[in-house]
Amino acid sequence: MVKLEESSNALPRHVAVIMDGNGRWAKLRGLPRVAGHREGLSAAKSFIMNALQSGIPFITLFAFSTENWKRPKLEVKALFELAVNAVDSELNFFSGNSIKLRFIGDRGRYPQRLLKKVNQAETMTRDNTAMTLSVALGYSGRWDILHAIKKFDTASLSDADCEHFFSKHLSLGGLPDPDLLIRTGGEQRLSNFLLWNLAYTEIFFSKTLWPDFDKDDLKQALEFFSGRERRYGRIDEVFTSEP
Repeated sequence: MVKLEESSNALPRHVAVIMDGNGRWAKLRGLPRVAGHREGLSAAKSFIMNALQSGIPFITLFAFSTENWKRPKLEVKALFELAVNAVDSELNFFSGNSIKLRFIGDRGRYPQRLLKKVNQAETMTRDNTAMTLSVALGYSGRWDILHAIKKFDTASLSDADCEHFFSKHLSLGGLPDPDLLIRTGGEQRLSNFLLWNLAYTEIFFSKTLWPDFDKDDLKQALEFFSGRERRYGRIDEVFTSEP
């Protein structure tokens, strides 16, 4: 279990993760890229367990982006085979730990075998309450926004109501926006992930490649979050008081 010292911020309710570095992890070891993705799945399971034990109720993992379809066909095929096997083999893990599993992204491009497993997993775990795990698969932030725009007419809504209802039509639906985004692998960009929902999210960049990301790395990210002062565009009273 990851524990923090007392601080001004509680633990984040919702943590999003860009799991980057699987391919580089494999290359450093002279292994095929698929070996890095396989190790990345193991790291994801450990991360979920550590987050659950820490009391974090919402996790969103960026597993496969819309842009990743441009990768070599053999790698894409291997990634989806890994996804099918992972969903199938870990159902008992999700059910046993009361984890609700959701998939977000363009399901129209999922292989039929994966789509069947995804639907089955969501149905079997829909009443679980300890954690909601959203897996972004075939997802992009721009796709998410465009998809939401097509769902409703904003003409009769105020700006506040429009924002509220628009958010409901995004992939995360009624879930709280992420409080903390973790990106591993040393890169420092959003990569088209949850563009609407990350408006005021604290961002922690880790140089650790995703397969090596462990509970100590998570603790470091949570300690970073605990030290942040979340103003949401406001300023402290100390800066606004008269001299």
